Amino acid sequence: MTYLVGKIALDITAGAPNNGRGADNVAHTKKLYINGKAHPYVSAQAFRRWLRDSLPPSEIPSPVYRTGKGKRQQAHTAGRPDRYLDDDLFGYMVAAKQKNYQRDTVLATGTLVAVAPTTPERDFGTMSRGFPADANPVIHEHEHYTAELAGDVLLDLPRIGVFEREGGLRCALSPDAVSDALAAGAEEVQFRGVTSLRLNMTERRRRAAVLLRTLAEVRGGAKKALHYGDRAPALVLLAPLKGGNNPFTRVLTATPRGVVFDIDTFREEKEAWADELDGPIHIGWAPGFLGKQREDVRSKLVLDIETGEVIIGHPRQVLKKLAASIEAGEYDHWFEDEPR
Repeated sequence: MTYLVGKIALDITAGAPNNGRGADNVAHTKKLYINGKAHPYVSAQAFRRWLRDSLPPSEIPSPVYRTGKGKRQQAHTAGRPDRYLDDDLFGYMVAAKQKNYQRDTVLATGTLVAVAPTTPERDFGTMSRGFPADANPVIHEHEHYTAELAGDVLLDLPRIGVFEREGGLRCALSPDAVSDALAAGAEEVQFRGVTSLRLNMTERRRRAAVLLRTLAEVRGGAKKALHYGDRAPALVLLAPLKGGNNPFTRVLTATPRGVVFDIDTFREEKEAWADELDGPIHIGWAPGFLGKQREDVRSKLVLDIETGEVIIGHPRQVLKKLAASIEAGEYDHWFEDEPR
């Protein structure tokens, strides 16, 4: 039972990638307050939308259906994880008249919060193009900020391509979906005490690889016309852990000299969880992010790198190599759900 757990960090420079409700003609960025200080953030829902939108064109998204009127409206996808990768990885709820069909997410994502407090700036703008010379302009304002955002991530590898059929609190597939999946080659298995359907290993590997490659090339975010910037992870840490705990949630921390990768915290957590680690820890770190810290961390982990316990490189290269290794079957044991 192996999960990929860890951290994702974004490098935002004068950006407004996720905004809250506006007030008094001002577009506000989302922010929370810790000890009275503002920490801008990108919601997990927004980041998951970026991931969905960044999937390759060859991945046909699950169609969305909207029903009802007024306050009784609801929207849901097709709820067919056997057919659509996004239904498989991101989960869904389909509220039918007779029975509800629900799939918990395979990819869990935390809110991407500014590691260090920062107060968003207001940008003052006007619209006067084409107005008469004596006309008053239309005034508008919006916020933007510069910060390093970080959030936790977990990928439940054994659940990729495995769908609860009966025997649990949630049923993922309708009877028609079960029939279609079985006809297409899915097999019936007992998974975590629940009768389930499982896709073939080739497809399960492929879906994990597609997600990792997509994570390496995330694009999206609000205010691109005024505050375009890179939205792919500047840092991503993925550790294969048997239990699904995330001991590396505190590796990025704020100090008086700025945000730092806490190498002492990383080392101690790595040692404390050594019996649960099920392979190398992959660290994708973009050059220039957090100054020269990448080179410093690399030098302090030279022995771990030489023994293959830690892999450090560019996020795109690290994620693509991990995806290729998974597709090649090198980590098939990660997809098994043997009792601990």
